[in-house]
Amino acid sequence: MTEFWLISAPGEKTCQQTWEKLMVATTRINNLSTNHKFNIPDLKVGTLDVLVGLSDELAKLDTFVESVVKKVAQYMGDVLEDNKDKVQENLLANGVDLVTYVSRFQWDMAKYPIKQSLKNISEIVSKQVTQIDNDLKARASAYNNLKGNLQNLERKNAGSLLTRSLADIVKKDDFVLDSEYLVTMLVVVPKTNYLDWQKTYETLAEMVVPRSTKQLFEDNDSGLFSVTLFRKAVDDFRHKARENKFTVRDFQYNEEEMKADKEEMTRLSTDKKKQFGPLVRWLKVNFSEAFIAWIHIKALRVFVESVLRYGLPVNFQAMLLQPNKKNMKKLREVLYDLYKHLDSSAAVIDASMDIPGLNLSQQEYYPYVYYKIDCNLLDFKV
Repeated sequence: MTEFWLISAPGEKTCQQTWEKLMVATTRINNLSTNHKFNIPDLKVGTLDVLVGLSDELAKLDTFVESVVKKVAQYMGDVLEDNKDKVQENLLANGVDLVTYVSRFQWDMAKYPIKQSLKNISEIVSKQVTQIDNDLKARASAYNNLKGNLQNLERKNAGSLLTRSLADIVKKDDFVLDSEYLVTMLVVVPKTNYLDWQKTYETLAEMVVPRSTKQLFEDNDSGLFSVTLFRKAVDDFRHKARENKFTVRDFQYNEEEMKADKEEMTRLSTDKKKQFGPLVRWLKVNFSEAFIAWIHIKALRVFVESVLRYGLPVNFQAMLLQPNKKNMKKLREVLYDLYKHLDSSAAVIDASMDIPGLNLSQQEYYPYVYYKIDCNLLDFKV
């Protein structure tokens, strides 16, 4: 399971007792979940007014930071072209997998100094993650343009003979060049009509050079044939060819243009390879930064909500539960029985009820403080 429930309950005589009670109820008797203490340092409480305002701001920030974490993860999947093992290798936090990071969470004192006010810490996170979001947009746009241009060129060099580029198929020797009177044309003939072509091409217009046709290329459906004729017969030949289900391609042999196309393809391919490594490294580093910031926001929310619900002095135990998938419903019931005395109204409240003054549309409400952390951040299951 990649889902965690981050909860808190007030300290009994000591916070250790709160922890022991949870362990007995959820793990030792019936193995409903794997539990870890979630360490939150002594943060500055500030005033009640500030805490109430901060509670709403942190909810919005949580949603924003989660969306950025998911965007970076999804883009990593795009860049690595959904090579799931590779994606998983790169989606780490502080060098460890996400489940390990969350279950062993330690507050980063250097990045988020606890001497600062809660509001300042949330602003540090907000600035940091907004920067990552902006950088991601710029980098993704540049790489996607490059990738798109390369795909367009590759598409031109593949597909049906009726539409694909012919530059890598034809050679200079296939054409009569620099003649005032003669011109070589390229015609796509369905495989089933080869015999008809050989029989009729010389008679499709008056001035076709006899025995001048040559097959240059073949794909699954058609062949590409060259034919030489007088320039003044071109329109008539084109018209008659169409009537016979032969398609004349508009193509003029231009060595410089073809060379430029090949060089452009090579340049784009080289640029893509050059950008790939640094882009994956940037995504890896900034995924880690954004994910770490997100878990710190969860810690801030638990702290603020616990103080608002359970009062001062600060006395609560934050706990991280990793539910066993089959027992999630049972675990909810056990937690409810354990903590229902904290808030008698919570029994009847669920997220679908619209109660004035309680913003429950985004968050389930329980008698204990609860936030969900889901470490599966991709559409495909890594």
